[in-house]
Amino acid sequence: MKKMNIVYEDKEILVVNKEAGMLTIATDKEKVRTLYHEASTYVKKQYPKNKIFVVHRLDKDTSGLVIFAKTEQKKRKLQYNWENTKREYYCIVQGKMPKKNDVLKSYLIEDKSLKVYSTKDKRKGVLAVTEYEVLKETTKYSLLKIKIKTGRKNQIRVQLSDIGHPIIGDKKYNSKTNPLKRLGLHAYLIEYKEKDKQICFTTSYPEDFKKIFTI
Repeated sequence: MKKMNIVYEDKEILVVNKEAGMLTIATDKEKVRTLYHEASTYVKKQYPKNKIFVVHRLDKDTSGLVIFAKTEQKKRKLQYNWENTKREYYCIVQGKMPKKNDVLKSYLIEDKSLKVYSTKDKRKGVLAVTEYEVLKETTKYSLLKIKIKTGRKNQIRVQLSDIGHPIIGDKKYNSKTNPLKRLGLHAYLIEYKEKDKQICFTTSYPEDFKKIFTI
């Protein structure tokens, strides 16, 4: 078992770089090792009455930054302003992108099997806006920097698949290749304003991304 990768910690928050393949928090169906459990065990070792609170989640197969709050008050404060929190990702997609940068907009809806897809019916779907920039490319793959303007479930995965460039390893959304044996999506930046101060946490590229690109 890998040691939890702590990026930052103070009396109010714990910021962790989650590995791919780990749930942020368990679902009703999956009672397995989770990042929440590891974070909770960690703070309780410091003091048995310590608690940890989930602010947001990453998909199981997405790696990157996750913020936990150490008090319920801090959790509510971060969640209240979450739509205004800047979140950026690195991802690797199949093929060369038609444009070096673009803004993807679509309306998303979730079916009974919990799969998200785009719909033309604006009344049923919720607007999702994703901005991308090509950082590097090979004949087979493109490395993108992603900025999400809305926080919709699976929006990056759905919208990139919609334009014919699914994220590698994303079989759910039509990827045909999986060279890293994981989803090629990494949450590398979270930034928010607190009082008059900008708070920013970042990570570097995952090591396995470097198997495809010279970064």
